[in-house]
Amino acid sequence: MKDGFIRVAAATPDIKVADPVYNEAQVWNMIEEGEKNGAKLMVFPELCLTGYTCGDLFHQDILVDTAADMLKKLIRRSEGHDVLFFVGLPWMKDGKLYNVAAAVHDGELLALITKKNIPNYSEFYELRHFTPGPDVPEPMEWDGRIVPFGSGILLRCVNLPELVVAGEICEDVWVMDPPSISHARAGATVIVNCSASSETAGKHVYRRSLIAGQSARLVCGYICANAGEGESTQDLVFGGHDLIAENGTVLAEFRRFENGMILADLDLKRICSERRRMTTFQVENPREQYDYMDFELEMEDLKELKRPVDPTPFIPSGAAERNERCEEILTIQALGLKKRLAHTGCTQAVVGISGGLDSTLALLVTARAFDMLKIPREKILSVTMPCFGTTDRTYKNACLLTKKLGAELKEVSIKEAVAVHFRDLGHSMDDHDVTYENSQARERTQVLMDLANENGGMVIGTGDMSELALGWATYNGDHMSMYGVNASVPKTLVRHLVRYYADTCGDEELKDVLYDILDTPVSPELLPPEDGVISQKTEDLVGPYELHDFFMYYILRYGYRPSRIFRLAETAFAGIYDSAVILKWLKTFYRRFFSQQFKRSCLPDGPKVGSVAVSPRGDLRMPSDAAARIWLEEAESLMAEGSR
Repeated sequence: MKDGFIRVAAATPDIKVADPVYNEAQVWNMIEEGEKNGAKLMVFPELCLTGYTCGDLFHQDILVDTAADMLKKLIRRSEGHDVLFFVGLPWMKDGKLYNVAAAVHDGELLALITKKNIPNYSEFYELRHFTPGPDVPEPMEWDGRIVPFGSGILLRCVNLPELVVAGEICEDVWVMDPPSISHARAGATVIVNCSASSETAGKHVYRRSLIAGQSARLVCGYICANAGEGESTQDLVFGGHDLIAENGTVLAEFRRFENGMILADLDLKRICSERRRMTTFQVENPREQYDYMDFELEMEDLKELKRPVDPTPFIPSGAAERNERCEEILTIQALGLKKRLAHTGCTQAVVGISGGLDSTLALLVTARAFDMLKIPREKILSVTMPCFGTTDRTYKNACLLTKKLGAELKEVSIKEAVAVHFRDLGHSMDDHDVTYENSQARERTQVLMDLANENGGMVIGTGDMSELALGWATYNGDHMSMYGVNASVPKTLVRHLVRYYADTCGDEELKDVLYDILDTPVSPELLPPEDGVISQKTEDLVGPYELHDFFMYYILRYGYRPSRIFRLAETAFAGIYDSAVILKWLKTFYRRFFSQQFKRSCLPDGPKVGSVAVSPRGDLRMPSDAAARIWLEEAESLMAEGSR
């Protein structure tokens, strides 16, 4: 539970219809199993103490009374056990029978959550037996204590305030206005559903999308435990299709037609962070409609997380989805440039081409935009500007790429111009300091701008979002352009976009050159090569881009603190980077991110392609003078603590 993670479970026990004594034992066995596996919150199916398919046996007093007795037994057994669990049973109150989920923790019945929407169509005939429960909870005396009875109940964990649990039962989530909407609006971060949803062909697909969609709409964790084998098969079959979802993502799903348990770790801080970011997510405080029950859980650290932590959060994992995303992003980039070109009446573009990944992507996007406008690609001026650090490999690739795309190639060597500039400054050619490097970058930008003026064209920016986050750009050098097509594309995604283009272009020669560019080390090529090979490798200097993109995603998308990002990175990159390496580059990211904001404050226009961006006009309105102290101090404290 440290860092806001909580392990939850959805469990489908083996049951016998109309045998609460047997069923209670099966439920308790699964509670003990879940507790051994670290579960703090467990959900069981609808009416599982009796079985959902009891039919008119629900009119038998002995069945209802025995179920209540078995609930008492479960409550007694739970004393001293740190698990909040929800179990379904029929409940008599004021002469009416209700379908409820009992919430139990540490020897105490916290609430009886009632089913609001009672289905009475097709195979369902619940109104024959059950009465819809009240929205506003009613106090009910049972076994010597007062228990809230109804739908509007929030269970709050006093020592983990991000954990606020509410419940609904089966059909409640299938209707047009589920109770969970009101629950989330009232502050619930986790919704539990005790369910008995029968299986028909294809229904599981809809059920999965329903639960995932509800968790996305409500920005919450959603745990659905479904009835399974053991229910009567007189007319129906129940598949035990348990689901755990979080904000649109299914974290765990049990295979159908088997009984068992699934576990997953919900990220409560991620849920709260997302709600905080979304100004349209309105939390109300309808105290007259809700009862609030408090409980406390022991705070334990989950050593290994039972949830995926993707090391490349900007990149879909599946090939089909990744290809679809790449096509979508390339189109967004090209459409942004198309609009700017059309609006300005510009029919000429100027791209500085280095033979590296970023300029390659910019040229590919520019070619696509020109195709959309039906402007000949010959109107794209691709400029190679060799200088002291240029290698034969990158030079040849730049020239061949331009040729294959049908753009015009122009070579402007800047060696002499930079040498003259150094003489004017009195700067030694042997002094390979920041002036040596940045003078080349600024000279290249001046050449591009002047060529754009000469041709009535537009300079297309090549720098990517990862470089902007780190400030790895020369101010008023490659930092500047007239439209930056890569401004919201992280470096790890640039690779996939170029690879996707290579794989789908249908030209083997173009594919070969693109793959060679992909294999070339990332470098600004501002220092002389060694034996003809690139000597200046960016990732040796600022760190691996896959780490920095990971940091950037969680810092900007969710606002996580350093300790949390460090923990997630340890999980995501286990076996790839050790903790000391991760922490070293995390501190580097924070230092550069804060100190280099002034460069991002004056970025050229460029299209946003994903959920994270650094435009000062859009997603990142950050002061250039913000201090990094508290972030770096927490990172330093992690170094003192050592690896987990």
